[in-house]
Amino acid sequence: MPVVAVRKAERGTLGMTSTERWGDPMSVSVLEHPGPWSEDEFFALGETLSRVELIDGSLWVSPSPTKRHQDIVSLLTVELYHAAKRSGLRFLQDANLRLADGRIVEPDIVIADTDIKGLVVEAAEVKLVIEVVSPSNAATDRLFKPQLYAAAQIAWYLRVEQPKDSVELHLQRLDGDHYVPHAVARPGEVLAWEEPFPHQIDVASLLP
Repeated sequence: MPVVAVRKAERGTLGMTSTERWGDPMSVSVLEHPGPWSEDEFFALGETLSRVELIDGSLWVSPSPTKRHQDIVSLLTVELYHAAKRSGLRFLQDANLRLADGRIVEPDIVIADTDIKGLVVEAAEVKLVIEVVSPSNAATDRLFKPQLYAAAQIAWYLRVEQPKDSVELHLQRLDGDHYVPHAVARPGEVLAWEEPFPHQIDVASLLP
């Protein structure tokens, strides 16, 4: 496993350090790094076993997802891949999403009007971003990540909650500089939408 150097975030707009925001999810060595990380340094890390994201000069590292988390992502792939393709969009997993200069995150799923060249999807290309919430990243996916996505003006955000032995889909739409609830669906219900492409998901199809 590569050794990833992580510079702890200083207090930012939310008034919290990375440890406070993330519940200290870092599972790799923390090494001193002279100053903020640049995008070139970030990409020079190459592939890592843990998820590594660049947030305003700091590296944010979280552990590999659980088997259940990965199962939900796989089931969403079955649900959404061809629907996105029919609308001329690309379905991408674990893509490098640039929200702003020096701010590159790795959502579970991105659906975007983009090509297959390069390392990065630009925020302006993204139609829908999806995060599957796990215990280790719950606060991030419910609070912090939506703020970043909204600031980048990504129109739709789908948060997938996984309460015990169940699944909930929370679809949110951009309203100015923040997201507002659009629809919520639980087992026995169907989440349907027309934008950014027409589709519907029977929540029961995502159950274990």
